[in-house]
Amino acid sequence: MLNIAVFVSGNGSNLENILAANIANCQIKLVVSSNKKAYALVRAANHGIDTMILDNEFDESSLLKDLAARKITLIVLAGFMKILNSSFIENFNGQIINIHPSLLPAYGGQGMYGLKVHEAVLKAGDKYSGATVHQVTSIVDGGEIIEQIKVPVFPADTPQSLQRRIQEDGEKILLPAVIKKMCERSLSK
Repeated sequence: MLNIAVFVSGNGSNLENILAANIANCQIKLVVSSNKKAYALVRAANHGIDTMILDNEFDESSLLKDLAARKITLIVLAGFMKILNSSFIENFNGQIINIHPSLLPAYGGQGMYGLKVHEAVLKAGDKYSGATVHQVTSIVDGGEIIEQIKVPVFPADTPQSLQRRIQEDGEKILLPAVIKKMCERSLSK
């Protein structure tokens, strides 16, 4: 059984997608938000999941203790708009994944998030974009790629329409599928 903490900052659509997938052998034990007004907190409450808010001055050691107390074995960054520091990442050695709205390594790294990614894809004239789930390391969007999904870019796309298509045809499918595989692998260990 994987005990999961999902880190969010906004709407929580990826959180909802994970919950809707009803993945066997894993349980979301905690939703951690960097934004006290994130709708993801409402989604978590609606599912009876504990929540925690990280302010700018959050105490990493108390967060680590809380995660350990809940026996968290996987952290999923799902629209989390804070960069975790190296010592936190090292504590979870390969057990933190992130979903990014492009086909990494393209359009990743510091400052590449949200509509900025889609604006860059359109400006470059790419025919495809997509979503990537990758391991989190101290290099922003630089960890090992776990899985990707391609999504077409259409001539009439705006950053907003491309973002919606990547969320619906990419992230919604990819993130739950990767988590499901990780849960299945944890059973076979």
